[in-house]
Amino acid sequence: MSGLYIHIPFCRTKCIYCDFYSMPPRMDMGQYVDALLAEFSARREEVPAPFSTVYVGGGTPSVLPVDELLRLIRGVVPDPASIEEFTVEANPDDITPDWCGAVKAAGVSRVSLGVQSFVDAELEAVGRRHSAADALRAIDTIRQAGVEEISIDLIYGLPGQTMDSWSHSLDGAMSAGVPHLSAYTLTYEPGTRLYARRQAGKIIEATDDTIEAMYVMLVERTRRNGYCHYEISNFALPGHHARHNSSYWAGIPYLGIGAAAHSFDGRCRRWNPRSLKEYMAAPVAAFEVEEPDGNTLYNDAVMTALRTSHGIQTDIFNGAELRLIERYVSRGMMEYTSDGRCRIAEKHWLVSDSIISDLFRVD
Repeated sequence: MSGLYIHIPFCRTKCIYCDFYSMPPRMDMGQYVDALLAEFSARREEVPAPFSTVYVGGGTPSVLPVDELLRLIRGVVPDPASIEEFTVEANPDDITPDWCGAVKAAGVSRVSLGVQSFVDAELEAVGRRHSAADALRAIDTIRQAGVEEISIDLIYGLPGQTMDSWSHSLDGAMSAGVPHLSAYTLTYEPGTRLYARRQAGKIIEATDDTIEAMYVMLVERTRRNGYCHYEISNFALPGHHARHNSSYWAGIPYLGIGAAAHSFDGRCRRWNPRSLKEYMAAPVAAFEVEEPDGNTLYNDAVMTALRTSHGIQTDIFNGAELRLIERYVSRGMMEYTSDGRCRIAEKHWLVSDSIISDLFRVD
């Protein structure tokens, strides 16, 4: 079993905080789909068959002409019924009844919407094209097409965001009744317009205390509404966790196709060039390969598993690492589960990086 990730690197506009590889859709997107299908055909055998999950991300996959999106889907998933979870990312302003009906008929079972906020002023501040009302309409349209698995993204720490406006966005998510919510802290990545504006003094970054208070509100509000907090940034109603993303955290192999996509076959990591020009010139053989050593594989497993409520089996650790875990347990920062695993206590997830890095092995 394995996963398939497909990267669509096109966005109508680029949000000021975005560091993902994307660009305006200026080329013939049919040519890009041709390249994706060629790469898929050549590399399909790199990971174990069959695919259990498929995720089309970006960029903004919903900017693809619907006939090209359907051609892509049919080319990589001839039997949609065999896929446990089939997700496509979309922007709220791209959602129409025709689009939803088409992807539903093609086998898509889950739509992930980039909502980010239910406050229009906050959306405008970071360059989003849609409004809060657009987001709510999109959720209703997806449901009316028969797609029940809906995930939305929210961001906290946005420019001008307050505790009250963050509470309003959480109320919007809860009232919409979506089964899955991903919520992320705003990050200032070098090279983005957001970073440049902060450096120029045009944006004031939220304080650590504000971020912590927003995180606490997020955790409490989702818990009251029946959501399971199963990963640092992810919340789901029972039975609705993201299976594709969960496979990343569990170390399950996946094939990534498209410009800037990454793959993992269980041992080797491969990544395609972060350049559409380079990718289109040689989509089948453009990737680079890294075979991590034992310490790197261990560190990767610790970093991903300890971001989750599931945690990690303790038999991966040596004596010194187990003693360090015991110290964290005695301080209430880590805990053991009944099935021989350990995990970071939820109230300390916001500072999990420091705990995780203490458990890394260094050459």
